[in-house]
Amino acid sequence: MNNTLQHRTAVVTGSTSGIGAATVRALAEAGARVVVSGRDAVRGEKLADEVGGAFVPVDLAGSYRQIRDFAAEATDRLGGHVDILVNNAGIYPFTSTADLPDADLDAMLAVNVRAPHVLTGALAPAMAARGDGVIVNIGSWMSHVGVPAGAMYTATKAAIAQMTRTWSAEFGPRGVRVVTVSPGITLTPGNEAALAMIERQTADTPAGTYVRPEQIAAAVRFVASPEGAMIQGTGLLVDGGLIGTRLAF
Repeated sequence: MNNTLQHRTAVVTGSTSGIGAATVRALAEAGARVVVSGRDAVRGEKLADEVGGAFVPVDLAGSYRQIRDFAAEATDRLGGHVDILVNNAGIYPFTSTADLPDADLDAMLAVNVRAPHVLTGALAPAMAARGDGVIVNIGSWMSHVGVPAGAMYTATKAAIAQMTRTWSAEFGPRGVRVVTVSPGITLTPGNEAALAMIERQTADTPAGTYVRPEQIAAAVRFVASPEGAMIQGTGLLVDGGLIGTRLAF
C-alpha cells in the first residue's frame, strides 16, 4: 500500500464496526493516524490498538456540547489538527412511516444529520484556515430512489448529499474538499442475519453481488488522498451498478 496519507490525521465517526471500522483500517494502512469513535469502548480500543490510533468515545445522539467536546478531544489526540473528517455514523430503524417511534425519528435526525453538521462546524474552520482538509460524508444508494420503509432515513441521506454540495461551496475556495461516498447494499456485521435477502436484492445487478465494507473504505481512502484532488462537491456511488440499472426486490 502506498503511503498516500502519510502524516495525515483523520477522525472517523461510528467506526467500531462495519464500514467505519473498515475505513479506519484503510486510512491507517495508507499512513494516516486515525481517531476511532463510537459508543463501544471494548471494540473501539481494540481497533485503535490494532491501527496505532486512538479511541475517543462519543454518543452522537447526545448534546451539542458532547459533540463539540468530542471534536476538541479528537483534535487534541491527533496533535492539534484534523486533516480528514469522515462522517460515517448513521442509524436506520427499519420500519414504516406510520410505525416509526418518535424517539427513533429524533435519534436518526440527531445522528445522521445534526452530528455531521456540528462536527463539520467544529472542525472545518481550522481546515480552511490552514487551506487544507477533506470531509467525506457517507451517504446511501437509498437517497437516490424511493424505498419502502425508509422515508426518514433516505431523507437524512439526501440531506447529507446536499450538505456536501453546500459545504463544498462554503469551504472549497479555502482548500477544503467535501465529497459524498454512497454505499450500495452492503453486507456488514449488523445485517448478516438478512444475508438471503441481500443476496436476492443484488443478484441481478451488474456486479451480481453485494458490496463489502472494505470496498467502501477503499473509495473513502481514494477521495481523501491527493489522488482525489479534483473530486469536490459531488458524490461517488459504490453500488455495483444498482442505481444505474434496476432494483431487485
